[in-house]
Amino acid sequence: MVIMITGASRGIGASLALELTGSGHTVLMVSRNRTRLEELVGKCNKAAGASLAHAVPFDLSDLADLEAEFISRVKGLTPVLDALVNNAGQLIRKPFSAIKVAEARVLFDTNFFAPANLIRICLPLMEQSGLKHVVNITSMAGFQGASKFSGLSYYSASKSALGSLTECLAEELKGEGVRLNALALGSVQTEMLAEAFPGLKAPMGPSRMAEFIKWFVLEGCQFFNGKVLPVSVSTP
Repeated sequence: MVIMITGASRGIGASLALELTGSGHTVLMVSRNRTRLEELVGKCNKAAGASLAHAVPFDLSDLADLEAEFISRVKGLTPVLDALVNNAGQLIRKPFSAIKVAEARVLFDTNFFAPANLIRICLPLMEQSGLKHVVNITSMAGFQGASKFSGLSYYSASKSALGSLTECLAEELKGEGVRLNALALGSVQTEMLAEAFPGLKAPMGPSRMAEFIKWFVLEGCQFFNGKVLPVSVSTP
């Protein structure tokens, strides 16, 4: 299988790339952090004993303007894409009254519009795949009915929007055999969590969560479509 992972230079994205390449799958690792990305590609390939990980250094905030360039890079690596994992995200924790409109737009551009645009761009590459699974990584912060936390209003709203898009596109694209699901993750011990909740110790590390996500990417679409699934043993 050929899987694209965004936000692949650290945290869950990096761990997921290691899990998938370790199982013999080809992974296109997307991140704007070229140096860290290339280091992790080398780590994945060394562990796998084969050139299965490929770096796609790209800032997804530029996707709307550089769509042709991005597609060209991807097609240079593979003619077919089996799965897309929209894992890249950004978090700003500020009181609602203090966050600026420009900051809120950055959150929505990164957490909603970039993955939405990437899904559209990747659909033609999935036409010949037997899997055709899009997995959007959202958050319990944006899951309806879950506990909420001050300072995360726009972050939560952007993740909720991605979950709603997942449900809508699953219905719209089901005739094409494409399946879309979202995983609303609880706290995982990543750099992003440490930035948002200093001192908090999460019950799970990125490697353990990546094990589950790997299974879900490869097998979950046999059981679910158009679902936003909470994956959490704690709050936050």
